[in-house]
Amino acid sequence: MTVSSTSTTFVDRHIGARRQADIDIMLKSVGYDSVDSLVDTAVPNDIRQDVALTLQNALSEVEVLAELRKLAAKNKTAVQMIGQGYYDTVTPPVIRRNILESPAWYTAYTPYQPEISQGRLEALLNFQTMVQDLVGLPIANASLLDEATAVAEAVLMMRRANKNKTAHDGKTVLDADCLPQTIAIVKGRAEALGFEVEIADLSAGLPEGEINGIVLQQPGVSGRVFDHSAVIAAAKERGALVTVAADLLALTLITPPGEQGADIAVGSTQRFGVPLFFGGPHAAYMAVQKGLERSMPGRLVGVSKDDAGTPAYRLALQTREQHIRREKATSNICTAQALLAIVSSMYAVYHGPDGLKAIAETAHHHARTLAASLKAAGLEVLHGSFFDTVTVRVPGKAAGIVAAAEAKGINLRGIDADTVGVSVDETTTTAVVADVVAAFGATVSGDGEGFALEAAVERSSDYLQHPVFNTHRSETQLLRYIRKLSDRDLALDRTMIPLGSCTMKLNATAEMEAISWPEFASIHPFAPDSQTVGWRELIEDLEADLTEITGYDQVSIQPNAGSQGELAGLLAIRGYHHSRGEAQRNVCLIPASAHGTNAASAVLAGMKVVVVATAADGTIDHADLQAKIDANKDVLSAIMITYPSTHGVYDADVREICDSVHAAGGQVYVDGANLNALVGLAQPGKFGGDVSHLNLHKTFCIPHGGGGPGVGPVAAKAHLAPFMPGDANKAAHEDGYGVAISASRYGSAGVLPISWAYVKLMGGEGLTEATKSALLAANYIASRLNEYFPVLYTGEGGLVAHECILDLRELTAKTGVTAEDVAKRLIDYGFHAPTLAFPVAGTLMVEPTESEDLGEIDRFIEAMITIRKEIDQVAHGDFAVENSPLRHAPHTAAAVVSSDWNREYSREQAVFPVHHLKQDKYFPPVGRIDGAAGDRNLVCSCPPIEAFEN
Repeated sequence: MTVSSTSTTFVDRHIGARRQADIDIMLKSVGYDSVDSLVDTAVPNDIRQDVALTLQNALSEVEVLAELRKLAAKNKTAVQMIGQGYYDTVTPPVIRRNILESPAWYTAYTPYQPEISQGRLEALLNFQTMVQDLVGLPIANASLLDEATAVAEAVLMMRRANKNKTAHDGKTVLDADCLPQTIAIVKGRAEALGFEVEIADLSAGLPEGEINGIVLQQPGVSGRVFDHSAVIAAAKERGALVTVAADLLALTLITPPGEQGADIAVGSTQRFGVPLFFGGPHAAYMAVQKGLERSMPGRLVGVSKDDAGTPAYRLALQTREQHIRREKATSNICTAQALLAIVSSMYAVYHGPDGLKAIAETAHHHARTLAASLKAAGLEVLHGSFFDTVTVRVPGKAAGIVAAAEAKGINLRGIDADTVGVSVDETTTTAVVADVVAAFGATVSGDGEGFALEAAVERSSDYLQHPVFNTHRSETQLLRYIRKLSDRDLALDRTMIPLGSCTMKLNATAEMEAISWPEFASIHPFAPDSQTVGWRELIEDLEADLTEITGYDQVSIQPNAGSQGELAGLLAIRGYHHSRGEAQRNVCLIPASAHGTNAASAVLAGMKVVVVATAADGTIDHADLQAKIDANKDVLSAIMITYPSTHGVYDADVREICDSVHAAGGQVYVDGANLNALVGLAQPGKFGGDVSHLNLHKTFCIPHGGGGPGVGPVAAKAHLAPFMPGDANKAAHEDGYGVAISASRYGSAGVLPISWAYVKLMGGEGLTEATKSALLAANYIASRLNEYFPVLYTGEGGLVAHECILDLRELTAKTGVTAEDVAKRLIDYGFHAPTLAFPVAGTLMVEPTESEDLGEIDRFIEAMITIRKEIDQVAHGDFAVENSPLRHAPHTAAAVVSSDWNREYSREQAVFPVHHLKQDKYFPPVGRIDGAAGDRNLVCSCPPIEAFEN
């Protein structure tokens, strides 16, 4: 077939500056005659890979979608009644189409710049309010990664928050009816940190000994519902704190944990409209009693005011973020599951309190009918009080019953040879109940008599009374509400997001398309292997491609965030040392410039952090490194390095560093956050790394979703393979080896088709071209802006890698204009700010990515140069910094149309500083937000509606 010369490939559409004329303009500015010569100078020769990536040739979008259809067809959908923390649900189409599948929501970044994030922040505040109301606790965060790891976070929180001297170092007790994957995760974390965990039936009372905290499950994995108030009171009397892992839908009918005296509530919001996704991504939640909020992991959305006194949302208590606490961290959580939290919050907005209660009552009714029918047939129903899960004793017959149900297209939970669990949900029908009863050899009889919830556990308090949960009943109303919120935000669908370290690049529609197909989205993570052939083939294929790309020997995609990938890699190193009888090796060297999650992950892996100094040129200080190696030679476990460095430079000494650590018996962890500057050019598994985590939500195109989902696969050399993440559902960890990292075996599997499609669409050659294009774009920006904002660090030939740090410190000293002023002023130009004050205070780190075209990059450069002119106006005395457009930025429409405009610059300069904005202008909904006021007066739920009317 003859292909027209005007046809384009996917690579042409993914890479923004693809025309040769544009490439030539950029090369001329940088001072090179070809992209290859620029790359040859920037990337040290001794780490370059010898051969091209041996991946499948690039496919077209049509071909990739056809291949995905084939894989999807190998999965078998069923009525999912396995339960165990995962339930089928209905995602209202208006939410699926306009949030889950909308780039206005899924391409947004974490709301660190709150003025252009008011829509997603409001949706997350709704999420927090929803959780607070349902669990009966006053403060909730804006989501965690999954239920099992949220329980682990709660356990660690109890251990540090318990002020009772005798209980502080006591054991943690988990109820035997907790989810199996939760027990496995907590045990794994406890083994690394060295504290005792005991599993006990807490309905029979507390065990002997000092207890730091207890964890209860409501309802239990068996379905059992019982009044926790007595055991909670007993725990409090003995100085213990209490966590309850609670099902939010059940809490519409059951007394909430807070009303029973719990200190912490955690759980999953998956069944609020978020598909099963073969195990994730799903938004977990955490809520706490007053006094514990400043110790919570994750993010907290709060209410403050802008410079005009208008109520405005922001991330509150940002100093809790673990990348700031570093080696003193108590959690390594960095991302959340924001997109899925927003979906679940909108589900509550859509259904309201009455709708949620109706869904719960229907599910409970079906469960009671099922139990009554089985009891009438002479079968033993183990619990008389339950919400949606019925556990039945069938001596020796469990396998046959599960098989009979599967033959009818229904998955049940085979607990053991004698016990079967059945979990009903929102999608369960009377016909399904009849089929399940038939699989047990019985017929439907009765109407659930005798299985009502006990009066002691029935909920009497109201919930979700705020107007936001009682207004948007029609699809028209909800559609407009969703649109109103998205219009307040800046996401990648509107503008370049030039964030260094975060890689905000194209999330192609073809890559996104498959994630909501039922054959991928409606599969339970514990479904039989015979039903998940397509899923596992896709995952194995992706793992193989990532292995080839990184140069390692094995990849596990289980970690559901970059921070969790870090933990997995460090636990693998720990397991390796222990297996060799070198358990004393517990010191982890970390450069001062490293991502803060590095230090936090090392602490959670039971390691002692030793910081290595940074040299004046931004590289690792070799003298200090060698001194730290020598001082810790017998106890050295690992070094964690980021490559290219956190400073955006290819350090030429990376092999030397790796060799020095290996010579001392340590392992090398290469943080893969910047892998997008290596793909096709160099492989960390070949130039000295023993293990790395990758960020599929950066390098491999899973969108950021306003702060999650993320996937952080861990890649390792063969000697670490035995210590890669285990399967939490099978409790496949032993003595710290193969420790489970996430609740489900494949973590956030639901978004893996995105990265699979990206790799197939690009092929090895396309991936390599993307890397080269990213280097060209970053160096073009650096060369164009260096005279206005000096580039802080460079490598060979004065070049940077995929990002550059613009140094504003001298300008700040001269004029008082800060990097934050520049970040806020960029909003007036229609841009999200670069990364502010990381890794160096007083700087901006810029990363254009390969996806931005020359026109958009030049628009950003024009904005930055114009802002420099405004800084010069301050320097020249045209106006004081306090009266400048920089300090008053961003400017709202309300501010510039106000009749009392009395500023020393014109309205036109305020909002139209460059001409093209007159045709295409984004107005932020609020002005600059007073963050300190929000922290002093912490409000983290939907304010009374009158607060917005005054």
